[in-house]
Parts: sequence; C-alpha cells; structure tokens
Amino acid sequence: MTVAYDVGGTMSGGTMKDVLDRLSAEGVSVWLDGADRLDESVRAGRVTGVRLRTGASGRGERLAALAARGATPEEAVRELAVRELRRACDLLLPVHGHTGGRDGLVSADLDPGSARDAAATVAAARALRCAVGRPNLLVRIPATAEGLEAIAACLAEGIGVDATLIFTPERHREVAAAFLDGLERARAAGHDLAAIASVASFSLAPLDTAVDGRLAEAGSPEARAMAGKAALACARLAYEAYEAGLAAPRWRALAALGARPQRLAWTSTRVRDPEYRDTLYVEELVAPDTVAVLPQAVLEAVADHGEVCGDRVRRHYADARRILGYLPWFGISHESVAESLEAAGPAALVRSREALIEAVGRELLVHERSLAPT
Repeated sequence: MTVAYDVGGTMSGGTMKDVLDRLSAEGVSVWLDGADRLDESVRAGRVTGVRLRTGASGRGERLAALAARGATPEEAVRELAVRELRRACDLLLPVHGHTGGRDGLVSADLDPGSARDAAATVAAARALRCAVGRPNLLVRIPATAEGLEAIAACLAEGIGVDATLIFTPERHREVAAAFLDGLERARAAGHDLAAIASVASFSLAPLDTAVDGRLAEAGSPEARAMAGKAALACARLAYEAYEAGLAAPRWRALAALGARPQRLAWTSTRVRDPEYRDTLYVEELVAPDTVAVLPQAVLEAVADHGEVCGDRVRRHYADARRILGYLPWFGISHESVAESLEAAGPAALVRSREALIEAVGRELLVHERSLAPT
C-alpha cells in the first residue's frame, strides 16, 4: 500500500494521528519496528518507542573513518550500533521524560551468539548499557530457559529488558516470574525500581504461520476455519495472566515501592497471509497498558484504515481457551509449535548478525582499498 504525506505529516484522506490517538486513548503505546522514518514518526508524535536492529542502517558515512582506523568488521558493527542507539535514545528522551519512563524506550539487540549462555548475555547487556549511557535503553533477551535467568539477572542490576520470542501464555508466565525475581533482587541491591523498565514481547505472525501450515495439512473445512486464530488466542491468554499478576500480593508489594508493570508488547505484527486484514494484529489486540510494535508499512496501514473498537482482549478469554482446545483435534499442540519457533529464533538472529558482519566487512574492504596509496 502506498500512502501520500504532506510536509505536516497529513495523509491523503485525513491526519495520520487520528487512529493512533485512538489507540493511545485505549492505553496502547505504538512503537516503531526498525529505523525507517524514525525521526519523522517521533517528532510527529506517531510513535513513542522503537525496536532497532542495530548497525543495519546509516552506516555509509562512518565506514571510511572506521576503515582508516583499521577496525575489524565486528568492531565496526559494535561502534555503529552504539552510535545508532545513542541517537535513537536521545531522540526519544523527551518522550521518556514526559511519560515518566513508561515510554520513550529504545529496544536493542545483543549479540545473539550468547543467547544460550546466561552469564555471557548479562555481560553483553552490561557492556552495551555502559557504552550507550542512556536511561531509556532496553536490551533484548530471548525468553529461552537460559534467557529467563539472564532476564532476572539484568533486571537485578537495574538494566531494562525486552524479553523476546514469547509464543505461549505459559512462557509469558515464566517471563513474568523472572521479572518479579529480578525486581526483588534489584530492590535488595538498592536500585530505584521506578527507573527499571521492561516489556514482554509476544511474537504473533510466526505462530500463526506455523499453525496455519499444519491446519492446511489437515485439509478439512473445520481445520481451515481455525486459520489465523492461534496467535490471537495465545496473546489474549497471556494478557489474562498479566492481569492476574497485577492482582497478586508479590507484585502489589513491588508496585508500592514504585515498580512499573512489565507490559506485553505485540511484535511480528506484519501478517504473512494476504488473505488476512493487514491491520489484524493491531485491531484485535487493543487492551490497556500494551505496546504495539509496528513496522513502517503496518503503521501506515493502521493510520490509513485501522479500526479501533475498544478493548478486544479481555472479553475474549473464553473464546481463546476454546480455540487452543480445538487444535489437538487436528493433531496440533501450540506448545510444540512454540518450542520449534523458540529453537529457531536465536539461530536466525545469529545468521542475520553474521550476514551483517560480512556485509560491513566487504564495505570496509572497499574503503581500505580506496585509502591505499597508489
């Protein structure tokens, strides 16, 4: 979909912020997934946070200087990432201040090679926080078994965390427990709980894609009628668990000390099936105190023709349980699907980082050759 803007951020057919303002009124924070048009979106008030794939953009002007210094590809990627993160954090600092630290956050990659090593993950998070030196930084940690330990340990040190690759309500409950453990340890260490931010990122499109593929193999009309429903059902039940956690004495004790909840963030919000409405995951997961993480194309689609019809989560808990209860009829376990996705996630991140390092290495080589005496 192509959307036309004027210099004031107005879309043909109305202002871009109309739908986004309605989302905000429902308690949904909109974050951008990626750096595409980040400056414009933040300054126009369209988004209040960002998830960055660090080092992937805006590197051209810096590589010549890095090549002249003799930087390795790995060193160049790290330096580019830090510069990009500082810039994004500075851009969003006014939002961070205005919202009391609730928003204005920048979620950053860690080296995915350490995803299966809790101690290495914590060391990488500590180093990145020190290098960036901004209060509104979150580090992304996959919610694997090892990641749960790292999530708690980072929070215990006052490091903000974006817990990622969550596909089931069960895993979300484990992430929530790690969050509470981390905050309790942070309190014991004397950290200001009000200064520690965290989100739990629930991944949507990959789960639907995997489940829909198995439903297609089943082939029956009943199976086809279940397509596109698994991710929404799992996300809604994760929110039910989130609500229950807010009422628990353990959380209430931390909240009394200034702690902020670990909000659910909906990620992977670009639908992969063209038969589905392109705004599906945004419209169907409107609920208070959530975050919708949107690629630029989805942000534009939501602003252009999104429909905000109030809370679409809390009144659907019973339906969500029924949907997940139907899946075994077709030989599908959403837990086993999630385990496969969770195992594949860190490996895909490693491949992506290796490809980035290789690309930066090639670009450095070009600059090095241009600097060589003739």
